[in-house]
Amino acid sequence: MRHNILLLLAAIIWGFAFVAQRVGMDYVGPYTFNGVRFALGSLSLLPLIYYFNGRGQQDEPDNYLTVRIGIIAGSVLFIAATLQQIGLMYTTAGKAAFITCLYIVLVPLAGLFLRQKVSPYTWFGCLLALVGLFLLCIKEELTIAYGDMLELIGALFWAAHILIIDRYANRVNVLKLSCCQFAVCSVLSLAVAFSLETITFTGISQAAVPLLYGGLLSVGVAYTLQVIGQKNASPSHAAIILSMETVFAAIGGYLILDEQLSAAELLGCTFMFGGMLLSQLQSILAIGKQNTAQPGGFQQ
Repeated sequence: MRHNILLLLAAIIWGFAFVAQRVGMDYVGPYTFNGVRFALGSLSLLPLIYYFNGRGQQDEPDNYLTVRIGIIAGSVLFIAATLQQIGLMYTTAGKAAFITCLYIVLVPLAGLFLRQKVSPYTWFGCLLALVGLFLLCIKEELTIAYGDMLELIGALFWAAHILIIDRYANRVNVLKLSCCQFAVCSVLSLAVAFSLETITFTGISQAAVPLLYGGLLSVGVAYTLQVIGQKNASPSHAAIILSMETVFAAIGGYLILDEQLSAAELLGCTFMFGGMLLSQLQSILAIGKQNTAQPGGFQQ
């Protein structure tokens, strides 16, 4: 339960981060925004790493493995975050969140390539999510908007990121892994920003609030909560909890940015969310059976 709560807190922070990301790009470019916020996220973890090392509460895993996985995870994170950030320039926060969260369907589907059996619930969930995606994104002339397409491609990389974290979270120091992957993502983002964008102190200062939220909370806190929470949760179970960010993104977009969705788009969101839940139904039922078979389970 504690790990589930940590994952839910991450989802809440990420949901409202979509709003911060859109507001921040009124003043700085997408690569600059990501570069600064992931740098803040990486730096915010250094005091925690120092504190726990000083108290002797950190394990001593293979630092070489931590750095190696951090580079891999950070590179995948850079691609996913870049596609998401640029996509937000052309679509709403709510739509971006719902499309991004297709990773909840993609994570169990990735099991096909790992020679794992995919349940009928997952296939039906995929079908329902695709219907929702059509209603949410496809226009009358049967074309998908540019921003929505970027978010859709990004969902593939968010799914890959979840699978990487799930594979190695129990083998490395989670704080060091988070710090390393954020630093890698920041360096890659800033390298592109210095090549393609004009970085000014005025722009960064005007975007200070969104950057601080995106850096300290969305990156430093939420991504670390994801890594810690996934230590004792299956990737499918984690994905369904993290998908709740879509709800909070839609609420934040409505309350803060005054974003409106049409009836068809709202129906599409409903179908997509239903598909996300359905794809995880077998995992939920299995967990429920395990709990009812234990003392203090659901039956009590």
